[in-house]
Amino acid sequence: MDVSLEASGVFQTCSGCGVKLQTEFPEKIGYIPPSAQEREPLLCQRCYRIKHYNEISSATVNSADFLEILSQLGRSDALIVHIVDLFDFEGSLISGLHRFVGNAPVLLVVNKIDLLPKAINPNRILNWAQKQAKLNGIWTSKVVLCSARKNIGFDRVVEALSEFRGNRDVAVVGATNVGKSTLINRLIRDFSDLDGELTTSPYPGTTLGVVNIPLDDGKSIIDTPGIVYTSRMSELVEKRDLQIVLPDKPIKPTVFQLNEQQSLFFGGFARFDFIKGERQSFTCYMSNALSIHRTKLERADDLYREHRGQLLAPPSLEDMDKLPAFTKHAIRIPKGTDKDVLISGLGWIKINGTTGAELMIHAPKGIKVVMRDSLV
Repeated sequence: MDVSLEASGVFQTCSGCGVKLQTEFPEKIGYIPPSAQEREPLLCQRCYRIKHYNEISSATVNSADFLEILSQLGRSDALIVHIVDLFDFEGSLISGLHRFVGNAPVLLVVNKIDLLPKAINPNRILNWAQKQAKLNGIWTSKVVLCSARKNIGFDRVVEALSEFRGNRDVAVVGATNVGKSTLINRLIRDFSDLDGELTTSPYPGTTLGVVNIPLDDGKSIIDTPGIVYTSRMSELVEKRDLQIVLPDKPIKPTVFQLNEQQSLFFGGFARFDFIKGERQSFTCYMSNALSIHRTKLERADDLYREHRGQLLAPPSLEDMDKLPAFTKHAIRIPKGTDKDVLISGLGWIKINGTTGAELMIHAPKGIKVVMRDSLV
């Protein structure tokens, strides 16, 4: 950290949110450009952008600090707006949310619905999301579908806020890269009154970078830093590969008819083995910029060893060596069920057969791999 931010060993703090200021990491809370250190009052980049541009920038925090923020929110009187990524639902969901926020009402905003094929019934997605949230310890007052980037469904978000907020603050929580900043910026434009100064964090003694944004009715939007889940592939890949891994247009599902003892490689990021079962179809919901390569299971190890970073790319060979080694996830699909296998941050595979299947998923160690009821 730049020594000019310290005085007699005491760190300077943001006058807007109270966070410790730092000049090294623009994506983390408390960042202030070196050129702004002489300004009065001292504001972190996040608070400065709110005050002067009515716009918030993203910031991140580690899991322990994020859980402390949630606990503080549970002791306040706020409507919790939890925004999740439909493309990576389980990977971006805050499991067991109510353990930390108590009985606070939760509005679940499911973002990026523009990535799904248009023919899918929205009511199916709503029911599915509510069920999956409950399975993960979240009881929702309402589920709302939207696309923050495409400005789809935001009127429904506003209606839900009006329905459930009452006389409460609005606290927005979520993981990184789920669209939280886009949602908050829209709320700021529509509801906030920024003629006055930014208010300090309502939690005495905290330096976690919680920001209060005043609303017209005297309450606040509470912006919380995004939590970084390293169990998501999108948090591990290099930035140059994010545009390949994360779709920015509707997914065109790719269907493979596989016999047992066949494998699929998703670039060099993960591998899907169909170990045992009758011939059946598997539908891949992933970015269409990501190449999928089919091979026989008996050749899969050799193919990976000889062609990783080349035929099996991205990532490049250099970047692949930075990722954790593959670990195996054995999954059994019961007969007569419709299931997905999610590889967090990469997408999911729908198992279309009704005869069951034995699968093996290879993914970097720590990446979340889950079987779930089919979304589509």
